[in-house]
Amino acid sequence: MLRVLIVGASRGLGASLAKQYAAKDGTTVYGTARSDSSPEGFPESIKWLSGVDLMKPDVGDSIVGGVQGSKPLDIVIITAGVFKTEDFKSGPKWNDELQMYTTSSIAPVFIVHRLAQSGLLQKGSKVILVSSEAGSIALRTEAEGNYAHHASKAALNMVGKLLSQDLKEKGVVVSIVHPGFMRTEMTRDVGFEQFWDKFHAVTPEEAAKSLIDWAEKLDMSKSGQFWAPRGPEDIGTVEEVLGKSLPTPLELPW
Repeated sequence: MLRVLIVGASRGLGASLAKQYAAKDGTTVYGTARSDSSPEGFPESIKWLSGVDLMKPDVGDSIVGGVQGSKPLDIVIITAGVFKTEDFKSGPKWNDELQMYTTSSIAPVFIVHRLAQSGLLQKGSKVILVSSEAGSIALRTEAEGNYAHHASKAALNMVGKLLSQDLKEKGVVVSIVHPGFMRTEMTRDVGFEQFWDKFHAVTPEEAAKSLIDWAEKLDMSKSGQFWAPRGPEDIGTVEEVLGKSLPTPLELPW
């Protein structure tokens, strides 16, 4: 029986992942939600961990306390994120930056650490950190503001690299991924729907299917690496930096 934990399962990519995993026979799905009640419109089989707030220092304890039984988790996907725009002219916003950094790159350290310390991550477990091509320094060829969005993803990439080294002896895989540019409320709320067609944005359902396929094939040979399972198509500067005729999946530069 497959045991899967989706952190940030109530909307967007996380919601699609939870629903698709729940449709697989013999799979137990745990999903976290920030609200105190279980979200509506999901399969009844999903086991909800409600009131999980990635801005709180006890987030790891909250998750460990909600996962039932002592058997290890097979797959953990941390997909929760926040995107608030910034530009140099109007200036950065302190609280917005704290929220983006904490959600994207601080909370995952505490979550993975507690899962490992509690025995819920053991040999063969796979941790997937949902980052973004926005966190690649090499791919940033034009100034564009959005400091905390980009830098928090770059920090998550480093977090994933370090966690992969710390968990190597345990046999736990840590994968850092750009899941694809998606047609979600998050990208719409920041005005990025104008780029959906130009950069071949996909639905969360499509991105979730790719990520599930990626998780099935994932092994220690890719632990600590940064990949785009869907390939280069939605990454605007990728050919400028890496050239043409790129493969799918594509390993991304730091």
